[in-house]
Parts: sequence; structure tokens; C-alpha cells
Amino acid sequence: MRDFKTLSVWQKSHILALSIYNSTAAFPKEELYGLISQMRRSASSIPTNLAEGCGRTTQSQLTHFINIALGSASELQYQLMLAKDLGFVSDHIFKEQSNKVTEIKRMLTSFHQKVSTDS
Repeated sequence: MRDFKTLSVWQKSHILALSIYNSTAAFPKEELYGLISQMRRSASSIPTNLAEGCGRTTQSQLTHFINIALGSASELQYQLMLAKDLGFVSDHIFKEQSNKVTEIKRMLTSFHQKVSTDS
């Protein structure tokens, strides 16, 4: 069992989730149950799955939850593109958040490889 709060990938994904919550607050209200909800769930799923995986007892369970977090990051990556193309976020916000997602995906991939080889 690991302390998820000490993982830099968890810390960065938590900050990203907060950023997504803040930026989606300005989306049109008709998107509340659409893109706003999807982006918030995807963003919060990344640190949530890391936390759950760290609470499990085996390395294989942890790698499973890292994989889920990676999938959520990919979902968020597309949703950010959609939000930009719909004019809901500026190019600046899109680039900033998209770069964070890319960094987190790289970190998750490295973490997955490390955990897999430690097994």
C-alpha cells in the first residue's frame, strides 16, 4: 500500500482536476450534463484511480488502476479538443491544460512500467 499523496503524478493530476473544474464553470449552462460533466469526471478520475490503486494490496491491482487513469487522461485530452473547437475554452487554456494532460500521460506510462517491473 502506497501513500498516493506523495506521488508527483497524483499531485499534478489533482491540480489539473481543479483547473478543469474552474475552466468548465464558464461553459454554457446547457452543457452542465454534457461536456462539463464529462470533463469533470474524466479529470477527477485520474487522481481518483491513482488513489484507489495505491490503496490496493498487489502490484497487479495498482497497474490496473494506473491503466484506468491513463484511459481517463486520453478521454480528457479529446474533450479538451472538443471544448476548444466549440469555442468554450481559449487557445491559451487549451494549450496549458493539454500540455498538462500530455505530461501526466507520460508520467502514468512511466509509473506503470516501474510498477510492472517491480512485480
